Amino acid sequence: MNSEKEENSRNIEPTKAELEILQVLWAHGPSTVRFVNDKLNEHREIHYTSTLKLMQIMAEKEILKRDESQMKHIYHVVEDAQRTKDHLLNRFIDTMYQGSTGNLLMQLLGNSKTSKEDLKAIKEMLNKLENE
Repeated sequence: MNSEKEENSRNIEPTKAELEILQVLWAHGPSTVRFVNDKLNEHREIHYTSTLKLMQIMAEKEILKRDESQMKHIYHVVEDAQRTKDHLLNRFIDTMYQGSTGNLLMQLLGNSKTSKEDLKAIKEMLNKLENE
């Protein structure tokens, strides 16, 4: 049963709003709803009750875990940030680029937003991969 829960949590795909909450928790660690809401409000206005409801839903979906041992409930992310990002990236590549990482990379490199520093880092990574 436990492995079934683990498998299901890996397949959960957070919504855009849920990802914003996850970003706060990944950056700052376990936090209260108030803290998360304050961080979200640095970018755009979000009502506390909206953040609370969404975090409660995320706990029901087992994206978050709520520690109720203290007066203020603390929320923890269930999945590791890298695992979630890997899953979402793989899904994106499969959906948008028919599974071709090369096609994604070619489009990224052709994007005018790619800085010289990014290109240098990419070249270094490619050289490292070639020499392995």
